[in-house]
Amino acid sequence: MRHAALAAAALGVAAAATPARAQQSEADLLARARRIHAQTPLVDGHNDLPWEIREKAGGDLARLDPRRSNPAQHTDIPRLRAGGVGGVFWAAYVPSDFAKGGAARVALEQIDLIHRMTAASPDLRLALTADDVERAHREGKIASLIGIEGGHSIENSLGALRQFYGTGVRYMTLTHASTLDWADAATDSARHDGLTRFGEEVVREMNRLGMLVDLSHVSPATMKDALRVSAAPVIFSHSSARALADHPRNVPDDVLRLLKPNGGLVMVNFYSGFVDPAAAAAMRNMFDVQRRFREQHPNDPQAAQRAYRDWQRQNPIPRGNIATIADHIDHIAKVAGIDHVGIGSDYDGVTSLPVGLDDVSRFPYLTVELLRRGYSDADVRKVIGGNLLRAMRTAETTAARLQRERPASSAKIDEMDGGVVRR
Repeated sequence: MRHAALAAAALGVAAAATPARAQQSEADLLARARRIHAQTPLVDGHNDLPWEIREKAGGDLARLDPRRSNPAQHTDIPRLRAGGVGGVFWAAYVPSDFAKGGAARVALEQIDLIHRMTAASPDLRLALTADDVERAHREGKIASLIGIEGGHSIENSLGALRQFYGTGVRYMTLTHASTLDWADAATDSARHDGLTRFGEEVVREMNRLGMLVDLSHVSPATMKDALRVSAAPVIFSHSSARALADHPRNVPDDVLRLLKPNGGLVMVNFYSGFVDPAAAAAMRNMFDVQRRFREQHPNDPQAAQRAYRDWQRQNPIPRGNIATIADHIDHIAKVAGIDHVGIGSDYDGVTSLPVGLDDVSRFPYLTVELLRRGYSDADVRKVIGGNLLRAMRTAETTAARLQRERPASSAKIDEMDGGVVRR
């Protein structure tokens, strides 16, 4: 009996010790993850906080101040610090409704908001180049970068595109949810079989400027046309793998395989509806639903948005978890290569996030999952920011060469495409 009791006691001690060892191992991984973030800036490819500030506070930073804790949002500076974030591409998002007029004004207002937000915070530093991002990180700042979401913002004008570059814009998403006069979107009817001749010229002029071509939201035909035309790496600032979650917003494998010769990358989106297979099936027509509510409320975009939010609440979806995101990173790394994957969360632009990735403070836990899966420190550094910085540098050197070789394009859409179809 005494031996049995001792054995039982020993088993009890072992059982108690096992969780402690597991916890220590998790703590070791988290410490390793934080060291990696300290060495290499984690750059999030897409964050929609500026639109939230516009919608909820009229663009007034005193009413919704990112410097303070804002638990109703996914993002604030204290949580960016907690998440070891080294840089953020803030989205200057313009709804597709403005394709009918006023898109450039809204884009400029959002760019102005990002500049004001950056200037108001001692934690943020405006970054225009890859070197700027790394310099800000070394100095303990968070690099603040600007990307336009929606090519309708240039209002079919290459001159407007150049002026946006002058305001600090370093990528432009060619479309948002709707097909444009010069590019097909992933979630709308195709009218051009990809890019028109003017659309190809937009890509060339972005290359000449050093503005990254962002292919999130575009159709597979547009993806392939842009990859064929672009002399610099492209990015998908917030997309995931279609082979794992069959949603038109994701990137098919045949396109992933084209990234290696181009040098571009897919930055994995965190929205449950784009990464969880069941959720992707349920949300496949989400942009059609949004369009329907906008048609029902043609003069009240906020009412249309409320109706869409109600529809989402009535149609809950599986959230997925951190492993779900890591699966997408695994798949893209397998098909395209480890040099062609990054992170583009879509925080503050989505309504459902994987369990464990509820806000910007949680990035280190994704890093932990990658380490647990056997990613080396060097490979993790590529995923969290190194690949994007390499693409930025290549785009910068390509632009320097192209500016020596040719002047700014004076192309006009009417001349190149034989007339504009306007809805």
